[in-house]
Amino acid sequence: MNDDALAEDLRQVIGELVRTVRAADTMPAGEAAILGHLARGGAHTTADLAQLRGVTHQAASKTVKELLGKGLVGSESHPSDGRKLLLRITDSGRAHLEHERAQRARWLNTAITDTLDPEERRQLRQCVALLGRLAAQTPYQ
Repeated sequence: MNDDALAEDLRQVIGELVRTVRAADTMPAGEAAILGHLARGGAHTTADLAQLRGVTHQAASKTVKELLGKGLVGSESHPSDGRKLLLRITDSGRAHLEHERAQRARWLNTAITDTLDPEERRQLRQCVALLGRLAAQTPYQ
């Protein structure tokens, strides 16, 4: 197998795995992504979140409105621009995000233990470090 084929196979399998794991989610992926950005990076404006997610401002606004309505995100006036709001994850939002992540991890753990034998699990542990190194690369350098 050449390197191009390996890269394509890896891309496909990782994409399938991500889609399979997300099937266990109880919240839309866009909401989880925004909560994740707020949990990791602190307060952001809707425009910031749209840029981080690579979506339109309108799409981010719709998702933020849903999160505000559910009490998972709170807002406050921007300190230097009164026309903007800073959005922060609430304690409820953080708990909901942690629940989603734990649910994904539980599903994946069950799949690993039900599908892979001990030697395959050992090999998978080694692959995680390699995948981490790949994930740390900036695209199109």
